[in-house]
Amino acid sequence: MKIAVICDVLGKENNGTTIAAMNLIRSLRAKGHSVRVVCADPEHAGQPDYYIVPKMNFGPINGYVAKNGVAPAKVDRGILEAAIADVELIHVMMPFAVGCAAAQYAHRHHIPLTAGFHCQAENVTGHIFMMDFPLANTIAYKTFYHNLYRYCDCIHYPSQFICDTFENIVGPTPHRIISNGVNSAFRPMPFEKPEKLRERYVVLFTGRYSPEKSHKVLIDAVALSRHKDEIQLVFAGTGPLKLALLRQARRCRIPKPIMEFYDRDTLIDIINSADLYVHPAEIEIEAIACLEAIACGRVPLIADSPRSATRYFALSDDNLFRYDDPTDLAQKMDWWLEHPEERERCSASYLGYAKQFDFQTCMDAMEKMMLDTVEKKRHEG
Repeated sequence: MKIAVICDVLGKENNGTTIAAMNLIRSLRAKGHSVRVVCADPEHAGQPDYYIVPKMNFGPINGYVAKNGVAPAKVDRGILEAAIADVELIHVMMPFAVGCAAAQYAHRHHIPLTAGFHCQAENVTGHIFMMDFPLANTIAYKTFYHNLYRYCDCIHYPSQFICDTFENIVGPTPHRIISNGVNSAFRPMPFEKPEKLRERYVVLFTGRYSPEKSHKVLIDAVALSRHKDEIQLVFAGTGPLKLALLRQARRCRIPKPIMEFYDRDTLIDIINSADLYVHPAEIEIEAIACLEAIACGRVPLIADSPRSATRYFALSDDNLFRYDDPTDLAQKMDWWLEHPEERERCSASYLGYAKQFDFQTCMDAMEKMMLDTVEKKRHEG
């Protein structure tokens, strides 16, 4: 099958959306499909089946946009139509300009259209400091629907949570709920802590350094912990708040967090060296990072935020803490660190739980969604 994947935001694989897009593209190609990719990433220029459109120009705030890692693509209709005019299916990753233009083209020309739901309203409203305004988020979701999702023959939701959130605002949609999947490389492996960390508890969080991920809550919790001076925080990721988080840790007088973006193999080693995985994010569609930690046998401690799908990964109340509450997090964290036998028992339970998110199974489901969509459209005439 000839498929076009439209990626308004595609760059280095250091964020969930880009990773999800590249995993899907690689999987479809491995299954024998011809996949064209429309994006604004100049690093792909000249590569077969990549169609490079310009980036949007935001004038004096280009630096701010780039710093936040969201520099979106600009519509170039000539390039876009060259990529999609003769495909059998169009799949859109984000509800932004190029994806919306592709959706409208698909609608006019009766090309089967699917789209992923990889952007919460708060991911947009947060950039204009309105993340906590319900009306702004409702308007964002209605805009997503009007510009993209109303045209879709099928929508891919990575979690039941985001499906319910969106449909509560716009009404029922044709959809499949499919996890983005966890690569089989993420599994328990023997790994010794570096010598300088052997006398410390390693507490890990993998997530972009941005407000909605709530690193600050974890920093404040460590400052309240009975083991304040024994905990080594590791923040695996990248993002605009790195210096602010380091300053906060210094103010709280806790050991300096280790903050780096790691390649997959190194990240797997780091996960396997951690004593506890904490996921304090307030806004989350799925959180593959948390699933990767679970797949490696780490016990998760997760914020119970009503705006996060990750809370549904908790097997018991012991795996949850009150979101935005450093005191509750500190108490739960201390309990897990002080009870290694309970961590072992919980870890065994999570290893079975993680199997449902097997990457290959999820990619097979994505392919089936696309094939079923094409077949249904064909029968509709």
